[in-house]
Amino acid sequence: MKTGKTSQDQVPEHLRGRRGGFLQWLGKVVLSSIGWQVIGNIPNEERLLIIAAPHTSNWDFILGISALFALNVNIKWLGKNSLFIPGIAWFFKWLGGIPVNRENPNLLIDYVVKTVEKEKGLIIGIAPEGSRKKVDRWKSGFLRIAKQTDAKILFLSIDAPSKKLKIGEIFEPSGDSEKDIKFVMNYFKQYKGINPDQSNN
Repeated sequence: MKTGKTSQDQVPEHLRGRRGGFLQWLGKVVLSSIGWQVIGNIPNEERLLIIAAPHTSNWDFILGISALFALNVNIKWLGKNSLFIPGIAWFFKWLGGIPVNRENPNLLIDYVVKTVEKEKGLIIGIAPEGSRKKVDRWKSGFLRIAKQTDAKILFLSIDAPSKKLKIGEIFEPSGDSEKDIKFVMNYFKQYKGINPDQSNN
């Protein structure tokens, strides 16, 4: 089977994971079989916080896991608590997942900060909408996490019409949360997710 162009060559060496050739191959095969690929290169920074949007479908998870396998990235991603049920929680944590307890966001941020301190190079992945449903305002937690972990914010767009995951540019927050969230939301309005009715367009 022909695999896509997505590969670990798009990732700086210090941000690569330790996944073997089989998982990298599997990620490429899954992306290729459904016609998707990752466009662009991850910047050479010590730490990155990737904002992935628009998040509109359960298929986004399949795309994300396939991409992180294919790219072989050292990533920790934030996912809703309900994913981490007994019996399979170990699997999602093995994939790099960190369960999100929305009732105690400060505890989550402290945990992420401590996790980052242990890593020489790390990517943190987050869907700022906090839901697959259309929302009027995104949560500001990603700004706090980026600041407290000294991570650069990088945009990753899910563009269903072109079937591409597009790595964007580094975003420099102004320090004004309302202004920054508005800017980020407006940036992603140019892209349509798998379920476009749930996108913030």
